[in-house]
Amino acid sequence: MKKIIGFILTPIFYFFFGLCLLIFHPVQWLSLKLGGYNMHKKSVDILNFFLTYCNCLLFNSVTFIDNKNIPTGQPIIFVANHQSTFDIPAMIYFLRRFHGKFISKIELAKGIPSISFNLKHGGAANIDRKDSKQSIGEILKLANNMKTKNWSAFIFPEGTRTRNGKMKSFHVGGIATILKKNPDALIVPIAINGSYEMTKSGLFPLTPFVKMSWEVLDPIDKTDKTLEEIVLEAEQKIRLKVKNG
Repeated sequence: MKKIIGFILTPIFYFFFGLCLLIFHPVQWLSLKLGGYNMHKKSVDILNFFLTYCNCLLFNSVTFIDNKNIPTGQPIIFVANHQSTFDIPAMIYFLRRFHGKFISKIELAKGIPSISFNLKHGGAANIDRKDSKQSIGEILKLANNMKTKNWSAFIFPEGTRTRNGKMKSFHVGGIATILKKNPDALIVPIAINGSYEMTKSGLFPLTPFVKMSWEVLDPIDKTDKTLEEIVLEAEQKIRLKVKNG
């Protein structure tokens, strides 16, 4: 029954999701030209509010458990498990006060309305996985911006999305590069639940009536720990919160 309803609701979801991307592409361009970074960021925040709540068209619930104890005004590395493409808008919107940037595949930085524009002009690290020198350079540029502008980074250390909700082991690469420039950055885990169910049949049909949640956990205490121990602790804390962890 869910799949039948999914066939009906998925085109409606994609219509409004795509409409948001098309409308906000020129809005982002105008915001950047007239108001620079700050106005552009506000337009991106508003876009991701609408993208997040497009989930309601599928009768999917969105629960974001914020953590008000996380300080602003310093670099933060948010480390999350990755379940689907639809993990991202809620993180951008609900954690907008931290100016979080993504490490993204360079292919996504062209051809996609709104998304590509933001990746090119919003401060993301757009990496070419076939070019290690370029990738390191992009991550170092992001790390430097974090240090000088108190931005934050969103990282999915599994490296790829899970298809069944089962977490993969975390890699330290991107985190290590950023920490070299920002040794005092906080490592904050985020546990994502349910979004993989939305795409368990692929991108069509999407699954309706899914309970999706994001929970921001307390920062990892880095005292006297190696990088590997820090990342492993973040992974373990997330696994405790993820249903199929």
